[in-house]
Amino acid sequence: MGDFMRQYWMPAIQSKELEADGDPVRIMLLCEKLIAFRDSQGRVGILDQRCPHRCASLFLGRNEDNGIRCVYHGWKFDVEGNCLEMPNVPVDFRFEPRVKAEAYKTHEANGIVWVYMGPNQDAPPPLPLIEAAMAEDAEIWCLMRDCNWMQALEGDIDTSHVGFLHVGSLELDDLDDDHPMRPTILNRAPEYKVQPSDWGVMYGGYRENDDGQMSWRVAHYMFPFWTQTPNNRFHSRAIARAWVPIDDEHSMLFDITCGSDEGNPAYKSRRKTGELLFEKFDYAPNGTGFYDRWRCVDDVHNDWGIDRESQRDGTQYTGIANITMQDQAVTESMGGITDHGFEHLAPSDAMVARTRRRVLTAARALREEGTVPPGVSDPEVFYRARAGSFLHNPDDSLDEAYRAALSEAERYGSKTPEPAE
Repeated sequence: MGDFMRQYWMPAIQSKELEADGDPVRIMLLCEKLIAFRDSQGRVGILDQRCPHRCASLFLGRNEDNGIRCVYHGWKFDVEGNCLEMPNVPVDFRFEPRVKAEAYKTHEANGIVWVYMGPNQDAPPPLPLIEAAMAEDAEIWCLMRDCNWMQALEGDIDTSHVGFLHVGSLELDDLDDDHPMRPTILNRAPEYKVQPSDWGVMYGGYRENDDGQMSWRVAHYMFPFWTQTPNNRFHSRAIARAWVPIDDEHSMLFDITCGSDEGNPAYKSRRKTGELLFEKFDYAPNGTGFYDRWRCVDDVHNDWGIDRESQRDGTQYTGIANITMQDQAVTESMGGITDHGFEHLAPSDAMVARTRRRVLTAARALREEGTVPPGVSDPEVFYRARAGSFLHNPDDSLDEAYRAALSEAERYGSKTPEPAE
């Protein structure tokens, strides 16, 4: 699976986390311990944390004069891993050109530093044309989740949990007539259409609305670890969520949204009374360890802030007041990696099952036949994905309804692939 992931560009860190000549940041990707730093000219480097001299951590290094200098013996490396200086070696014996720190190709755009960890460092593929990530004014936030990336991702593509985990305590009278969550409350057991797509897998959960139209909640899995969730208004907002593998039992969420409306109804919408549907969650202070960035105050140690009284009195179905923490609690409670042999999947889990199969098929095709995974050499396929809720006439298929909605949607970003640097 690691080789499969390495075929793609991945979000590594937010731009705002790195200052020119500022502190390096420890990051872990695909089980590799790395450092990220921004040099004097503003360029970003992502390097193996080990100095290639004696393996001391470059996190302890001095970020100065366009390079990171190891404090052990003073060896200095630029953002491409080139050794610039080895001052502890006599001049006549220096061999800087023959030493290089392991460095990966980076690209910075719209608030995100991307990294390519694949084999073709001299000729990386183009960046994926993921709509929300292409918007200059995108809203971005991150969150550490203490479980496997696929386990975390599956919560995004399981729409039937919304009627219970997130809005189980709500009734129709609690929401305005045009609220996008209303159809979910009207029918908490939606029917599904699931189909493969060029970018991964698409599903449409459908329920008849109280005005006779069909309410669609369309979402996507996109290779290799992206989702688009259906909580937005389809026509006016774009979303992309990357579940970036840190190691087998930890992942980092990059949530990226853009659009012309007030924002994701799952986070910002209100009841008729004006009260927010969900409270905000609080971050713990960032630390410097590999697992210490973008963590929540609430976690397994306080049962994710559960309030049993609000669970009993009907204020919150879960007793957890924030929608993100509701997802965090159930996915982390499964353990670092779920034992799928213990599961009993239902028809409402069709999207989860199809996505697992799609990922495994693509990974095996790469390993056994050398087949380039979808979206690597054709990044424009991702631009054809848009998620959200919308109403449509009940006679059309998912594909017909989706194409009609997409043709009317506001689009963001550019469809021209970013050149590989």
